[in-house]
Amino acid sequence: MVTQADVLNALRQVVDPELHRDIVSLNMVRDVEVEGNAVRFKLALTTIACPLLDTLAEQAHRAVAALPGVEHVGVEVVEMDPEEVRALYQAARNNGQAKGNVPTVFSVDPAKPMVQSLARQLSPIQYMVGVTSGKGGVGKSTVTAMLAVSLRRLGYKVGILDADITGASIPKIFGLTMNINATPEGLIPRQTEGGIKVISANLMLRNPDDPVAWRGSRIAQLITDLWRDVIWGPLDYLLIDFPPGTSDAQLTVMMDLPINGVIMVTTPQELAGLIVRKAVRMSMDMKVPLLGIIENMSYFVCPETGTRYDIFGQSHVEEVTRLAGVPLLARLPIDTELAQACDAGRIEAYRNPVMDGVAQSVDLALQKERVRRGT
Repeated sequence: MVTQADVLNALRQVVDPELHRDIVSLNMVRDVEVEGNAVRFKLALTTIACPLLDTLAEQAHRAVAALPGVEHVGVEVVEMDPEEVRALYQAARNNGQAKGNVPTVFSVDPAKPMVQSLARQLSPIQYMVGVTSGKGGVGKSTVTAMLAVSLRRLGYKVGILDADITGASIPKIFGLTMNINATPEGLIPRQTEGGIKVISANLMLRNPDDPVAWRGSRIAQLITDLWRDVIWGPLDYLLIDFPPGTSDAQLTVMMDLPINGVIMVTTPQELAGLIVRKAVRMSMDMKVPLLGIIENMSYFVCPETGTRYDIFGQSHVEEVTRLAGVPLLARLPIDTELAQACDAGRIEAYRNPVMDGVAQSVDLALQKERVRRGT
């Protein structure tokens, strides 16, 4: 029968490619349990956003599964606490193993404040705008993508942080498939054909169809890691595609990231209007300026007859904007051409004059606010 010692000896064959030391000596293996032909253990990494996560977990699984008599292997990836990260980081420096690089993490020592990271210093950003919704399925990511394209057409340098970790769709909309690259200084975002920089959890997965089944706290931590450790370079606009709702992830973005304002996306149904009112109140409570509301899928115009149909019934967006005291930025129709462009990853080839107007309105509002604040 296999023992804990056998399991640890097998895992000593798994070597961290950055530190050139085995994961057992690095204290990455925790809570080894052996029950009959089943083995379970935890693999502790410096961050759940570690680009080596899949590689190390797979190698550890394979090493234990190769032991005689082992039929089931469970690997749970967990995150080290700040003190453990600091100790590992210092040990790597003292041993000269990492050659000045931070082990198994995107960029710099995560114990330092986010604003001090090298990636942040290399990435001055003029405006950060969140695109959010009270519920899923309202086209928030599509609106984010269209706004990015319109801002790019105005000549601005634009990036998108896809903070919808469990439902990431921005890469699909832009036709991005290759994984992002990690350097000692930070993560390098992918760039679309039109020059929009993109970071998304889906660009970190071995298989884009793999689910990201994480608890809220882990998702929130990944969002802050991505903000801290991505080398965007100078940007005029960084758009944040929020997760839907009003839970941990949304709170993290509004509290920890220097958001200049948010745009709410809703649909005509009364239920959607009710839910977006909750999101509006959250924005107000968090003292994040609400730049306006976009009603998506507002209506459909039959291409053969030109007849307009309010498929989702009477709109309630005027009531929502009146209560929130913010402008209605746009009412966007259901557009089969847009749907086809998103499915094909060709959103940059699609043009919507209404969204071009939204981009100009948002840009003007932020410039006025900047002048008012004297910044």
